[in-house]
Amino acid sequence: MEEYKLDGLTIKEHLLHLAGQGNKSFAESLNPGVEHVLGIRVPDLRKLALRIAKDDWEVYLDSADTYYMEERMLQGMVIGCIRPDDDIEVYLHRVTCFVSIINSWSVCDTFKFGGGKKFVEANKRQLWEYLKTWMCADKEYEIRFGVVMAMRYFGEEAYLPEFLQLCDKIHHEGYYVKMAVAWALSVYFIKYQDKVMSYLDNNNLDNFTYNKTLQKIIESYRVDNDTKKILRDMKRK
Repeated sequence: MEEYKLDGLTIKEHLLHLAGQGNKSFAESLNPGVEHVLGIRVPDLRKLALRIAKDDWEVYLDSADTYYMEERMLQGMVIGCIRPDDDIEVYLHRVTCFVSIINSWSVCDTFKFGGGKKFVEANKRQLWEYLKTWMCADKEYEIRFGVVMAMRYFGEEAYLPEFLQLCDKIHHEGYYVKMAVAWALSVYFIKYQDKVMSYLDNNNLDNFTYNKTLQKIIESYRVDNDTKKILRDMKRK
């Protein structure tokens, strides 16, 4: 298949040009152990994704490479810029293909569903079930994808009990899984303090994830000092 081009240049050529305006060493420090990082700034990647989404984006996705971390990020961003297919399963298949190439938290966390709030609200049930499958998956970044996207799109109290149940069943040793769960629980704590506190009093989280959750909550300026004192006393040895 012929390689996709934009303005007569391949996407790799566009990315190498943008890399000159980025910060490779900083990006590498944020993604330890990830190979082939260019250090392109996220706003520049999103601008490129939007241009592709307005062009022959299907040709791009069919021929896109994954050598550089930013090539992976770009694919997710393009999927987040296009109008979702009328058949949601077709669109979710595109998302699943993207999830399979996630190799860092940066690639994972920069993803957004296309169609904005309108799309999410119109397909709430299907998207929730879809993300639940990733939260119950086996691989580190698959689980992180499920946790982070559930936190991002399903922050309503109605989903909290099941979200907590799902988190309680995650027993993966991956660092970025543990950090995602801790991050999500700290976000939910701000909104639903009593219910999340009750969960923290009785849970099956591993010690690292549990203590990291407490740490993230304590670091929040939206939590009062009395609550922070209680949380400090809850830390596991």
